[in-house]
Amino acid sequence: MGMNIPDHLLDILCCPVSHEPLLPLSRGKLKNLNSAIAAGDIQYVDGAKVESELAGALVTRDSKVVYPVEDGIPVLLPERGIGTTQLKEPL
Repeated sequence: MGMNIPDHLLDILCCPVSHEPLLPLSRGKLKNLNSAIAAGDIQYVDGAKVESELAGALVTRDSKVVYPVEDGIPVLLPERGIGTTQLKEPL
């Protein structure tokens, strides 16, 4: 399932913490993130383990935080952000 967020919504979406603009995470970067999730290496900001691979995601413009997109809906909860510093390969 792909991510279909209209451009006019992307223009107004931002990180709830830093207020950085959000951009769609590219397929290649999403694949790398999902590999780390499958290996059990990724946690949400609140410390909970990310249990399943992401179908889509948004990333802050500074590439510090990723937010899942579930069924086409961005999950922009501060505790559900995924900090990118835990990834071996930077986004």
